Formats: sequence, structure tokens, C-alpha cells
Amino acid sequence: MGQPRPLANLFSVEMWERFSFYGMQGILAIYMYFAATQGGLGIDEHIALGVVGAYGGSVYLFSIIGALVSDRLLGPEKTLFGSAVMIMVGHIALALVPGVVGLMMGLLLVGVGSGGLKSTAATLVGSLYTRDDPRRDAGFSIYYMGVNIGGLFGPLVTGLAQQTWGFHLGFGLAAIGMAIGLAQYVLTRKGLPASVHRVPDPLPRSQYPLWGALAAGSIALVVVLAMTGVLNAGNLADVVVALSVIGAIVIFAVLLTSKKVDADERSRVIAFIPMFIGTSAFFALFQQQFTVITLYSDTRLDRVLSIPFLGDWEMPISWAQSFNPFFIIVLAPVFAALWTKLGTRQPVTPTKFGIGIILMGAAFLLFLPMASVAAVPVLWIGLIMLVATLGELSLSPVGLSLSTKLAPRAFPVMMMALYNLSVALGTALSGSLAGFYSADAEVAYFGTLGAVTIGIGVVMLAISRPVHRAMRGVR
Repeated sequence: MGQPRPLANLFSVEMWERFSFYGMQGILAIYMYFAATQGGLGIDEHIALGVVGAYGGSVYLFSIIGALVSDRLLGPEKTLFGSAVMIMVGHIALALVPGVVGLMMGLLLVGVGSGGLKSTAATLVGSLYTRDDPRRDAGFSIYYMGVNIGGLFGPLVTGLAQQTWGFHLGFGLAAIGMAIGLAQYVLTRKGLPASVHRVPDPLPRSQYPLWGALAAGSIALVVVLAMTGVLNAGNLADVVVALSVIGAIVIFAVLLTSKKVDADERSRVIAFIPMFIGTSAFFALFQQQFTVITLYSDTRLDRVLSIPFLGDWEMPISWAQSFNPFFIIVLAPVFAALWTKLGTRQPVTPTKFGIGIILMGAAFLLFLPMASVAAVPVLWIGLIMLVATLGELSLSPVGLSLSTKLAPRAFPVMMMALYNLSVALGTALSGSLAGFYSADAEVAYFGTLGAVTIGIGVVMLAISRPVHRAMRGVR
């Protein structure tokens, strides 16, 4: 496709990592709220959905740690490798360690590891292009397609394994997928550009004790809050929301006040603020496929399929989560070709963001016609996810590319962490908002969230021109 050859290696490695991540996340909520007799942990439904949202948000929140380690200690390439190892160990813990202990160990390891990987994987892709390379957005769309091939097959494989043989085999298959991705990365890592092996802004050794003490103190604080009950499963999503907001404010302040950031770079950081807010609003709805839509698929969908010569068969709950990556696989090449064909005539990034946010709000409004239907057809969720996917392709891969283009030269991974924090905020909100969902309040829930999100998209379109001017030459 005219892209740099190392893109194929990063495409494949990320595909296997996403297979393991989405395979595990596809069965995570039902593992928590299913009764013990069904192989689950018997946790309250809304608390379970809140934990899933908090976990998903913490993955992006931990990207701050990954960014710091990458920018100041190890460099992007070594950080990605270590993070991948941690993810694999976390999936093994979920597969082999029973009960809540295994759940906590697994989610912590996978969360921290995925945060480090997310902070660096897109940076490695961005290193293959110059800032003004017209192939850049298309390359990120192709990379994003690899992400979604893994996202498609992960829930299909682990969901079928869970329904047939139990949850722990499903988690075990996620671990095997990550092991395959890790092995492939070891064999192909030498083909990456030399720049990703360097530390962009090395931390002076004299500051090691200070940062070590801060890390130890943070861990101790979390342990104390958890042991005293201040931090608990019921408020975990709200805590991640607050931490995401605080983290974003701190990073924006660092970038805007640093002497290493020149005037053009500072203007670009300011331009990213409304897109940070818009991305958060988008993912507050989009990530509900792992919270509210999982519960909706369990309780509201007619998942019994009539198969010729085989009779009736009930589709696994997690399979509904494969609609989105399927549509990504089909449509990502179309969007990549479209952006490449249009070249400099394509819509500017703020306009793409506004369109994506409006489409996401419209997807939620599509729940309303089915509010009075007792057993919703599976294909209706497919239609909803098609509209949401069109919004995602207008915003998410473009947002990844934008973060690398707007990044100050002294903080290449820190800007990626800011994008991930916007997703963290939205994902954690998907868990917090899940507490307001019930089958009896579907019209109010989906209608309100859809209308508010469409309004945010309209505002983004209205301010697209001044935001684009502030980007100082970046489209």
C-alpha cells in the first residue's frame, strides 16, 4: 500500500495484543456479575459495570506512567517490550488464580502493562513518517485496522470458550494470544527506526531517589485508601474520572509552561484542549459497549439463532462486541483510501472530530425505537455499532495521528499520554454512567446521552476554523 515496511510488523504485534485485551474484556463484566454457579464471582451488576469502566479508564490513565518511563528512563521501544510482558503475566493470573485475588492481580498487571503499551505503540508508528507525510493518516488507519482484527477475533474466541468450557479457559486463550504477539515482536524489533531506541529526555540520575520516593508514596497511599474503604469497587469509576481530569490538567500545565516548548508548539497544545474534551465525550458513549451494552446484550437481546440442520443455538454475550471491529476491518481501508485520495482537500482534523462525535450521539438515539421491544434483534445492535464505527473512524485514528503531529519535540510520548487520558476520562465515565441505566429508563438514558453528545459535536464543528488556525500548519 505504499507504506513503510516496519508498519506491517507493528500491525501484527498490535493485532495479537488487542486479541488478548479485547478477548479478556469481552467476558470480564459477565465474569464479575454472573453467579458462582455459572462460574462467576456474583458481584452486583452495576458495581461490576463500574469496575469494568474504571479498569478500562485506568488502562489509559496508566499511560502517564508509560509516557514518563518511555520519555525519561527507557525509551519507547524498551517500554513497549516490558509492557507486553506484563500484559501476558496478567492474563495468566486471570486464567490460573481463582476468585477476587486473581481478578485483582490480573487487572492490575494488564492495566499497567496496557497503559505502557498504549503510550508507545502509536509513537513507534508515528516514527515511521515525517510530520507532513501525506501517507501518515492512511498509515494510522491501516494500523488501526490491525488493532480491530485482534478486537474482532478476541471476543469471538474467548466468548465461545467461556460459554463452552468456562471463564478461565477464555482468559487462558487471551494469555496465549499475547504470548504469540510478544514472540513476534522479539523477532521483528530490530527493523524499527533508531530513534525509538533512544531516551528522548533522560532523567538525571540525581533525581532517581525523588521519583522513586514519589512512586512508593503513591502506591502506599492507594493501599491505605483501599484498606480503609475510602477506595472501593463502588466508587472506583468516579475516582478514575477525577484522576484523569487531574492528570490532564497537570500535563497541559507542564507542556504550556515548559521552556522546551516554543510558541508554535504551545499554540498547538492549546488547540488540542477542545479536541481533548470532544474525545472524552465520544468515548463516554463508545466504551459503553463493555459496560451498558454488555448488560443489554445479556438481558435485552434475542441471541438465539436458528441454524439450518443444527437447530437453535445461543450466541455468546461477548460476540456483540465484535460488530465494531468487523466494521472497522471493512471500512478502515475505505477511509484510508478516501483521505489519501482527497489529500490536502480532506476535512481538517477538528471537522473530522465534530462529525465523529455527532455520529456517536446518533448511534445512541437508535436505541430508542427498540425501548418497547421485549427481545431486541441482534442485527439492531449491529446497526447501532455501524453508526458508532463511522464516528470512530472519523475521530479515533485521526486523533492518534494528530497527537503525534501536535506533540512538542521534547515531549513526543507525553502528548500521546494526553490523548490516552481523554480516552481514560471517557471510558471511566462509561462506568460511572452505567449506574443510571436500567431497562425501565432506556428512553431517558439513551435519549439524554445521545442528544448531549450531538450538541458537543455541533459545537466542535462551529469552532473548527479557529482551532485549525491554532494548530499552526498542522492539518
